[in-house]
Amino acid sequence: MFYPIAYVFAMAFFRTNRLGNLVEYIGTDNFETLFRTAEFWQVTLRSIIWTALAVAAKTLAGLGIALLLNIDFKGRKWARTLVIIPWASSVPISAMLWQWTYNNDFGLLNYTLRVTGLWDDPPIWLAYPRSAFFANLYVDIWIGIPFMVLVHLAGLQAIPQELYESAEVDGANPWQKFYYITLPLLKRIMLIATLLSVLWTFNDFNVIYILTKGGPAGSTDILITYIYKHAFEFLKFGTAAAMAVITFGILLTVSLIYAYFYFKEE
Repeated sequence: MFYPIAYVFAMAFFRTNRLGNLVEYIGTDNFETLFRTAEFWQVTLRSIIWTALAVAAKTLAGLGIALLLNIDFKGRKWARTLVIIPWASSVPISAMLWQWTYNNDFGLLNYTLRVTGLWDDPPIWLAYPRSAFFANLYVDIWIGIPFMVLVHLAGLQAIPQELYESAEVDGANPWQKFYYITLPLLKRIMLIATLLSVLWTFNDFNVIYILTKGGPAGSTDILITYIYKHAFEFLKFGTAAAMAVITFGILLTVSLIYAYFYFKEE
């Protein structure tokens, strides 16, 4: 496990041939080449926006659904089982199903929009930069929500009911009970869940590569797909390795910040 990691770090500071062999030490030239490339900064910014939007949506939706599933109602067990399906399914299979769903001629989405009269001429979702980006984003959120639901639901069930009963005796309304009891006691669990979600979302290769392969015209590329293209399509292993090191640095920084707040809370 450690050898390929070390080799990637070494490649970031070497010129390589088309087989990925180290040829000549060039210091930080690969990094400087990236920093002078406008496309690299665009992809990095898109990766940050992609991660921020997806993680925020997963967290909020996961918490909301968990609160609903924590209420005792008929069919709750079935509802909990159904919620797990997107997460339990294989990500490549889910992405391929959504690729068919977005298909302009045969896809269920555009067919439904047409027959219901909601949109007589819906777009080709994966053919335009903005719609393709948000189509990818929706699939990533759809796949990631169940994990957030499970984690938040487990946290909710661990909160003693006596706290809510005491608050109710003191005259607290549902919003006050949520703000002063639920959120503080879920804070540590939410920190861990969002950290994992950030790491997974930032490195989510399957959804984007299967749906659009980073297209159209690279408009849906994030760092992980951009690294793959540089390495295995353009055979530029040096700059690909440099981007991998930068990605590692970004995620390490985020992890350390989260660890600080987690242990501070503890």
